[in-house]
Amino acid sequence: MKCVAIGDNFITTDMMKKGIESYQYLSFDSIEYFFFGLHSRHEMRHIVKVIETGGFETLDLPEGLLEAVEDADVIMCHLCPITKTVLERAKKLKLILCNRGGHENIDVAACTERNIAVLLNPSHNANAVAEFTVGLILNETRNITRSNIAINNGEWREKYPNTATQIHEMCDMTIGLIGFGSVAKLVYQKLKAFNCRFLISDPFGNYDDINKNIAKFVPLEQLLANSDVVSLHARLSRKSILLGEEEFKKMKNTAYFINTARSYMVDYDALASALKSGEIMGAAIDVFDVEPVTKENNPLVGLDNCTLTNHRGGDTINSYSDSPAMMMKEAQKFFEGDMPKFWLNPSIKR
Repeated sequence: MKCVAIGDNFITTDMMKKGIESYQYLSFDSIEYFFFGLHSRHEMRHIVKVIETGGFETLDLPEGLLEAVEDADVIMCHLCPITKTVLERAKKLKLILCNRGGHENIDVAACTERNIAVLLNPSHNANAVAEFTVGLILNETRNITRSNIAINNGEWREKYPNTATQIHEMCDMTIGLIGFGSVAKLVYQKLKAFNCRFLISDPFGNYDDINKNIAKFVPLEQLLANSDVVSLHARLSRKSILLGEEEFKKMKNTAYFINTARSYMVDYDALASALKSGEIMGAAIDVFDVEPVTKENNPLVGLDNCTLTNHRGGDTINSYSDSPAMMMKEAQKFFEGDMPKFWLNPSIKR
């Protein structure tokens, strides 16, 4: 079998080479490596935003890729677009291994039409994002960044946006998790150590993964009305707002909102209005429609009761370097007739 592996500035070709060639249980007769995108992370953030907003077909492919895929059985990628043009040239292709949780860079419909399996890896940065989410919750509820900024500005600050309503410890809080996939399950596991209670809203959620004494699945409206922290971990297949003006009105005025998932699912104008009016207590946000974020392009900038970070959630070396080997394990399952994790189009025939 032949594999074409396409790295980028995040999951590099060296990471792919190490993951593919060190995996002992599945090997390829030949492998060709390519680099997609730009070598600057700052510039790559723009490419990521183009991909996540549906413009992947406008991006340039690596030189020589179309010729290389003509006799490839497997493509491993991260951000490189796998377009209809690529698939039309890949006559022998059986499997695409995509080292990310989203599939916005892949023409999945064309893959299914051509009987090509697509495997994703939402777990590759799940622990990193989960750790970051916990950090944002602690940071926002306990005023860590605000205190630091005040001291650096020569101020010994005693009053914060949440001082008047009292600052609670995590053991007093009910955490609302919207979506219960890889990241949310890890957030749940980590926050159990803080003795939190949990409300979970996910139509596909697995009850086997929760302790029913401290957590339960509920409709979204019930979660919004009864959670002290609402953390978004869903991913919709199309651009659609899940949380807007009406949803923020349903939350407690002492509640906090956290988003380390997708920006397009939240009406940030409505969120800013809710923060300014006191409809909710605070927010911590890591993802945005337009990046870099400025006062001119985002209404959340400058609000005292909102912590903003520049898309750092999944940015650990582990989340990138470990992924190719994880994908090779799933590829082995596919070729041996077992069921891989996160198979996007399992209706195809093997």
